[in-house]
Amino acid sequence: MFIENFKVESPNVKYTDSEIQSVYNYQTTELVHQNNEWIVKPKTVKYEFKTNTHVPKLGVMLVGWGGNNGSTLTGGVIANRDNMNLADAMGRAKVFDIELQKQLRPYMESMVPLPGIYDPDFIAANQGERANNVIKGTKKEQVQHIIKDIKEFKEANKVDRVVVLWTANTERYSNVVVGLNDTMENLLASVDRNESEISPSTLFALACVTENVPFINGSPQNTFVPGLIDLAIKKNSLIGGDDFKSGQTKIKSVLVDFLVGAGIKPTSIVSYNHLGNNDGMNLSAPQTFRSKEISKSNVVDDMVNSNGILYAPGEHPDHVVVIKYVPYVADSKRAMDEYTSEIFMGGRNTIVLHNTCEDSLLAAPIILDLVLLAELSTRIEFKNEAEGKFHSFHPVATILSYLTKAPLVPPGTPVVNALSKQRAMLENILRACVGLAPENNMILEYK
Repeated sequence: MFIENFKVESPNVKYTDSEIQSVYNYQTTELVHQNNEWIVKPKTVKYEFKTNTHVPKLGVMLVGWGGNNGSTLTGGVIANRDNMNLADAMGRAKVFDIELQKQLRPYMESMVPLPGIYDPDFIAANQGERANNVIKGTKKEQVQHIIKDIKEFKEANKVDRVVVLWTANTERYSNVVVGLNDTMENLLASVDRNESEISPSTLFALACVTENVPFINGSPQNTFVPGLIDLAIKKNSLIGGDDFKSGQTKIKSVLVDFLVGAGIKPTSIVSYNHLGNNDGMNLSAPQTFRSKEISKSNVVDDMVNSNGILYAPGEHPDHVVVIKYVPYVADSKRAMDEYTSEIFMGGRNTIVLHNTCEDSLLAAPIILDLVLLAELSTRIEFKNEAEGKFHSFHPVATILSYLTKAPLVPPGTPVVNALSKQRAMLENILRACVGLAPENNMILEYK
């Protein structure tokens, strides 16, 4: 049953006209080695949360609005809102049923995306003919242009807050070089010098961080070079990513977690994809495919590392990812996976999956969830009992990791890819904001 609204009655929560205040006892365990034995000590830290209950009018700016994901999301929002030019982009995407496209066209044909940044060095050469609405000038001028567009968008639409999300082409990885983009100062100086190795997505992120506008990277490239992360931390400006976790990778993060947790040792994971939309066309170039390959391959790392009995230090399954461009299948992405595992007494177990999905129809709701969750997280402040004043979450938003393939985390923070753990983290943080204990699934009342 869907509940539109609720209120918690508890001594741990207080509602005011402007916020929800809660007290939360965070319980963990501490493992120490003393006198040749391991000692486990329960640990409780008291936290206080404040959530601003004023929901702002939110403006969303999508870098790549004219692509498959952007037009699909826009059409979906309009279709649901009204029960029923981006219209050309929607037709080119070939995602919606033709009758729905006809109904949506009057709403969307007047919508015109703002110009973006085109740098042929960072994407496939086959994207050149689509680059017909671009920002000219040096990299510094491009950043200033983006800042101007954000301000004008906010003013023209009378919104309280803006979230910017990259759903444009996958770029190749940027080279991280000392003196170029390794620190905030070096990154800003490199933009001033118009250094060629600063990618378009990094320029968009830089503009957003400068204006304290949340920026989310929905593609797999390393948009957030060290210098940009450094700047976001100093500015306390939310950044999140990387890469939408929509289909094949989401299943992989569930299945491998199950196998390793059950004592079954995955030794070979081979993932094959083919698709025919522009994402597939762009990924047909080796340099852009490499970004996606890294994003898809790293998803099992934390699960493998969690079991030191199955895997020796440094041991890892053979993991291969293949993506091919097949124009005929359009947005209907095909994914085939083979998981080979070792089982009891040297036996072998093989699982083969075939998954067909409309790629953009999977991505569009994730975009919506990401921007809403990013906005909500900017309204939450907390402190522990040793801290004097409230503060926001770390600007590197791990709270978004449930929705991303390669979660961006603060320096020194462990990366968690297991889907069930990511969801539990998200749900329990939201429960803490209203003074509720974490969901532990013990169901003791029925034991």
